Amino acid sequence: MGAGHGHRLYFHGHGRIHRAPAHLKLVALVAFMLVVVATPRTWFPVFAGYLVVLLAVIAVSRVPFGYLARRMVIEVPFLVFALLVPFVAHGPQVELLGVQVSEPGLLAAFALVVKGSLGVLASLTLAATTEPAELLGGLQRLRMPGLLVAIMGFMVRYLDVVTGDLARMTTAMRSRGCDPRSPRHWPTLARSLGALFIRSYERGERVHLAMLSRGYDGALPDLRRTP
Repeated sequence: MGAGHGHRLYFHGHGRIHRAPAHLKLVALVAFMLVVVATPRTWFPVFAGYLVVLLAVIAVSRVPFGYLARRMVIEVPFLVFALLVPFVAHGPQVELLGVQVSEPGLLAAFALVVKGSLGVLASLTLAATTEPAELLGGLQRLRMPGLLVAIMGFMVRYLDVVTGDLARMTTAMRSRGCDPRSPRHWPTLARSLGALFIRSYERGERVHLAMLSRGYDGALPDLRRTP
């Protein structure tokens, strides 16, 4: 995949979880999430059991919990939405910390927070213990359509390239007195994002032409057999 591309979530290690086949870890993650989602939201002890199992897997993988916790900020918008649900939902009211909230909304918020957090933590554990190339190879072994695997592979490889372009554009904007976080400069930010999209699209066209000139026939090499 190229050094430095798509490894931001991976934690280098040699534990049992790291050495496990990628396709088995993918199947385990999907099965775990299906069980979590299917669990009734009032089965509180069961959710505690899921968390214990997940923490045990993390302990065996030897990935520091703080490493995963810092990356769980991705679910903050969902947590904010969950906090609003008890105040906007209808149904019987209960008192919580001196405030009247909807009981069905409170249960819905609990389910959203718990199931979402378990899913995010499990997914981050998979990403921290499996390199991107191994994940793609695992998807191939699970017979996922080759086109989807190819798209994911290009996304992983060029995500750092695109984010690097965005970082340089942001630095150039700030050096010219433009603050991307200020609403006054959002029109400039929107034009910059449009330029980034066009630049990325043109890069994709050039990469595709380069692949065709090297004999690309619509199928990438089998990652299970490529060192």
